[in-house]
Amino acid sequence: MKKIGLTGGIGAGKSTVSKIFDYLGVPVYNSDLVSKNILLHNNNVSKKIISILGKTILTYNKIDLKKISKIIFNNKEKLNKVNEILHNEVKIDYQNWIKKQQSKYIVKESAIIYESKIDTTFDKIIFVKCSQKTRIQRIIKRDQKDENQIMDIIKNQLTNEEIIKRCDFTINNEKNYLLIPQILKIHKEIINL
Repeated sequence: MKKIGLTGGIGAGKSTVSKIFDYLGVPVYNSDLVSKNILLHNNNVSKKIISILGKTILTYNKIDLKKISKIIFNNKEKLNKVNEILHNEVKIDYQNWIKKQQSKYIVKESAIIYESKIDTTFDKIIFVKCSQKTRIQRIIKRDQKDENQIMDIIKNQLTNEEIIKRCDFTINNEKNYLLIPQILKIHKEIINL
């Protein structure tokens, strides 16, 4: 079974691309979703994160993801510590998930494949790209974040140019480009690997 990484910056459209792969019958693992679930529902992880970031990340005794974002995307050291804790948990969950899959290939969606140095664990990597301007507009609409908050996240991710040099496939997710034909072409290539 081939392991395919799917990456792209915040607001690039990874989730939309994932849904199309899912529709094609390809099992998709969403790292960001799993990571949030672990953070919110795994008591051991919650305690570790609170010990790093402090109790100010709590709202009514529950972890507040917006408060975490504000802290970690302005502090590289804390971001790395939180990522390290979550990546270990996600890695275990992902390995267990893979064992249950029976497909020609699977897709793992993750915004930080290169940043977390897991790129070598994939047979191929797909990059979903679009302009920073488009990404910012999408995130403002989707998450009600302001532009400064979005830029704090973007500055912690690799640029389009850096990722394009390293990935195997690129999907252009700007308004004037059709997603489905691009995905079908990649799907066909991966099946024939």
